[in-house]
Parts: sequence; C-alpha cells; structure tokens
Amino acid sequence: MSNARITCARLSFSWPDGTPVFEDLDLAFGPGRTGLTGLNGSGKSTLLRLIAGRLTPASGAIRTSGEVGYLPQSLTLDTGQPVDRVLGIDRVRAALHAIEGGDPDEAHFETVGDDWDVEERTRATLDQLGLGGIDLDRTVGQVSGGETVLLRLAALLLCRPEVLLLDEPTNNLDLRARRRLCQAVDAWPGVMVVVSHDRELLERVDRIAELRGQGPGQRRGVGAVRVFGGPLSAYEETLAVEQEAAERTLRAAEADVKRQKRDLTEAHVKLAARARNGRKAAETKGLPRIVAGALQRSAQVSAGKHRQLHEDRLAGARERLARAEEAVRDDDEIRVDLPHTAVPPRRAVFTLREVVLRSGARADLAVHGPERIALTGRNGAGKTTLLRALTGELPPAQGEAAVHVPLRHLPQRLDVLDPEVSLLENVRRLAPGAREQEIRDRLARFLFRKARPDQRVGDLSGGERFRATLAALMLAEPAPQLLLLDEPTNNLDLASVGRLTSALASYQGALLIASHDVPFLRTVGITRWLSLDGELTETEPL
Repeated sequence: MSNARITCARLSFSWPDGTPVFEDLDLAFGPGRTGLTGLNGSGKSTLLRLIAGRLTPASGAIRTSGEVGYLPQSLTLDTGQPVDRVLGIDRVRAALHAIEGGDPDEAHFETVGDDWDVEERTRATLDQLGLGGIDLDRTVGQVSGGETVLLRLAALLLCRPEVLLLDEPTNNLDLRARRRLCQAVDAWPGVMVVVSHDRELLERVDRIAELRGQGPGQRRGVGAVRVFGGPLSAYEETLAVEQEAAERTLRAAEADVKRQKRDLTEAHVKLAARARNGRKAAETKGLPRIVAGALQRSAQVSAGKHRQLHEDRLAGARERLARAEEAVRDDDEIRVDLPHTAVPPRRAVFTLREVVLRSGARADLAVHGPERIALTGRNGAGKTTLLRALTGELPPAQGEAAVHVPLRHLPQRLDVLDPEVSLLENVRRLAPGAREQEIRDRLARFLFRKARPDQRVGDLSGGERFRATLAALMLAEPAPQLLLLDEPTNNLDLASVGRLTSALASYQGALLIASHDVPFLRTVGITRWLSLDGELTETEPL
C-alpha cells in the first residue's frame, strides 16, 4: 500500500471578485480511493485544482507526498497532436526508433534512460483502458471524445504518480469506456480523489468525502469536508439515519418554540391583570402614595424578571430551532403537474423512415404514446445527431424524420436560455401567453421561489442553470409532449440528479434520453432501450 498523502491546513481561497470558496479548510486524504461529492458550486473542482497546483491559495498550506496526476473535467487537446505526444512518450519513442535504426548518437541513449520498454508498457496501459487498437502515430482528431479522455488518463498512468485526481472522469464516456475506467479505478494502488456524480463509480471507492458549508452562521461557499467510510450506498444510509434524527429534533424544536410563545403570551396577560388588580387594591385600601408607589415598583421589578425569564426561554427555543433547521438538509424535490404534456397511448409521437444520419448511421423507428426511450451507444455513433435530426436543426442525409407533437430539446451545452436576462424573462419569452404570477407559481415548483426568478440566468450555479433550463422547457407554450434530453446528468451533483428524476417522474409526455448513465436511466422508468451503433436497434434493458 502506498504511503502517499494529501494534507491541506487552514486552506483559504477566494475568486478575484472576493467571493470566498474556502476559509481555514483542514483536510487529509490518505491511501485508497476517495469519492468527493457536494452540491454544484461547493468548490469540488476548485479543490482539485488547488491540490494539483493549477490555482494558488490565498493562505494555508497544501502538501502532497509524491507526484500528482490530474485529469480535469474540461479537456481540450490539439486535434493535430499525435497520440504518442498526448501520452508523453514521443521523445523517448523517437530516440528508441533512432537507436534501432542504427543511430549511435549519445543523446538518444540519454533520452531513453532506463525506459527501454516504454512501448510495451504503453501498450499494456492502453489495453487496460480498452484502447489497444489505437495507432500511436494517429492524431487526436482521429479518436472519439471518450477515447480522448481515456488517452489522457493513460498518459497519467504512464507517469506512475502516487496521487491521482480525477474530475468527473466518466462524463462523455460510453458504456464500454466507463467500464474500463472503473476497472482502472479498482486497480489503483495509491491515493485517488475522484469528483463524480456517477453512482457506479462511487460504489467503487473506499470512502466518501462530502464538501459542505461549515454550519450555523457560516457563509455559503465557505467549505468543510466530512468523511464517511464506505462507498456511496453506505454514505446514503448514514445520511438517511441522520436526517431522520434531525427531522425529529426539528419537530421537537418547532413545538418548543410554539410552547414558549404561548407561555410568554400567557405571562403578559397574567402580569397585566396583576398590575390592574394591584392598582385597584391600593386605591381601595387608601394606602399612602409613597407606600403604594413602593409596592408598585416592587411589582414591576418582579413582573420584569418574570417576563425576561419567558423571553429568554423563547430566545433559547428559537436558537435550538435554528440549529435544528441547519441540520436538516435541503432535499426539496421538483413537483410538476403539467396535464397538457400528456400523450394518449396511441398518439403518434415521432417517426424515422429510412433515415441515414450525417454520421452514417441508419434508423427506422415509430414511437406512439408516452414512451420513455433510452438511447445508448458508443461515442461518435450519432446519438446527438439523431436528436438534432428530430428537432430539425440537422436534417438527415436521407429519409424522413417527422415529429407529430410539440417537442423541446435539452442539449448538452445548456445554451437554451439567454444568460443576460432573468429566468422570469426567459420563461416569459417561451410562454408569452402566461401571466407573470402564473409563471412565478410554476417556477416555485422547480424550487425558484421569492426573488429567485428575478436573478440573471448567467449568475446561476451549474445545477441551478440546468434546473432553470428544464423549467423553461417544461413551462413553454405549447406544452411539450416530447422531451429530448442529451446526456442530462453530465456535470450535475447527486442532489440535482435526484431532482431531475423527480421532475421526470411527474412528466406525462414522451421521453427520448441519450445517455451513458445507466443508474440514472433505470430510475426514470425507461420502457424501451435502443442502441445506435451503425444502425438503430432495440436491446434488452441494461
């Protein structure tokens, strides 16, 4: 077992505009695989970039024992680069070939060093990741996006780092590539920290580290890490037990506040009655003014102490309620009731007749009623192209793609909304016939309450922007009876994935979801599984 370790001591970091991300954060990651989870915007990717040295902390210290390998979430490579350069072996490989060709230049031997088996080692690593057939002299532009991610991971593995940081590594990977990556995670011997929403991947880690706010009175975005032993399922079981206890405490605290309010009100009534009775008694008995005044002052002091006692009890009850509310997580679900999206069972939804896509794939398909269809297949097979053919954005090379009901498309890029105007204004543009209050009421069901619909879309977090886009599409006029979703869970945290699932559970129209996220697909009630790999075919449920 590796002795490598990551330690962060009193780590602080803020964005250039002054927004704090971490303040005095302490954490340590030891040997084994750690899944780093948390809400979108909590700072998971930022933390990896800090550990990798891509960002500089404002204060505090980051210590890593051993070399660090980092796979970022957004990976852009020069498409003209050869594969061996991406893998970092081009110089050693060129020197080896020169020596094998009879060139005795000493510089070649210095370049190779002890790495005489570099090509064999590279082939073994590529085989491990399912890339054994890739020619090292090919260019990056000749491999798929998913293969590019695996190539970059292979480059890291060839460097043999003691610490490996992976940021959403399964995004854009097809099922085969995901399985290969999961196998590489299983075999990892050192320190690994992986940011992911992928349930299958998070079931393979040794522990879950959750990045959250520090608690009552702390500003949002000032992080703290809490570690849970075991994989994702163990983490969720622990949270469920904690939340049940927290909700019981919350109910008790709410009852206590009500009781203390009632006691304070009753105390005010009693004290007022006692004061009236005291004045009457003084007048009836004809007490001297100085004696009556002393009795009155004594009664006021006593009454003040009594009132303060009840006010202190109420303040204490409110403080306990605030702590109880903080302990209960915000797990609101999206609740949507959109009857106009319903599709009758025999209604034709869309038809693909002898279609040949721009990618070369062929498709013949007829869909009726509120079917829920999963569209799977390898990267580059044409899944996104098929969705764009249905929207009319990219007509097929041959054949006919006909849609018979109102549809809306949620693309991977989430570029449906105007980032410069508010969410309310965006929805108003898509539903011009709806009244403002009606739009606000509907947005509240998507958890945009009070002043949140007035916020500029460009200022929303990643998870909020996804939820805003989904809300705008579902609330559009005419009501969409077909939703096309393209890799909808990419870059969503686990809470956002859960909210998407709850929204789709209440949607009554037809769904076509292009996704590699099998655990997510299993939760949304898929009725038909299709695979696109040269030709669109029906498959068994995954």
